[in-house]
Amino acid sequence: MGKPHPVELRQRVVDHVAEGNTQRSAAVRFKVSVKFVNDMVTLMKATGGLVPKVQSNGGGHGKLFPLKDWIGRRIAEKRDMTAAGLASEIAATHGMAVHRGSVWRLLRELGLTHKKRPAGRRAEAPRGRRPAPHLDQPAPALHGQHADADRVY
Repeated sequence: MGKPHPVELRQRVVDHVAEGNTQRSAAVRFKVSVKFVNDMVTLMKATGGLVPKVQSNGGGHGKLFPLKDWIGRRIAEKRDMTAAGLASEIAATHGMAVHRGSVWRLLRELGLTHKKRPAGRRAEAPRGRRPAPHLDQPAPALHGQHADADRVY
């Protein structure tokens, strides 16, 4: 959502119309839409102020919000549960069909991640890599040069 116009602009628009000018002339002068001017005049008449409404959904509402504590306890009991598994368990126990994406959003809100392994095991080297070369082996030739080209005799 975009930001609301500043209260100062809103006040200047309403004052311009209150001086006897038309709403269209106010819109042209302040480079806003006629609907904005109309809305500001209506808002001033209805509430006596021009403060914009808060722009947010407020949070704390949604299908899974009532189950937030239950989900937290369930994850604590079974740490390796997947989002899809948790969604199917919610459907079975609470009779509520939810998508795994909705479960992920709630888990993220609870501060949980998708990493199942302990933190110490995540940094392991990948398996199947060839071992590091031994120091007694000659270095490979570089771009057509002989391997012994840089040796001093």
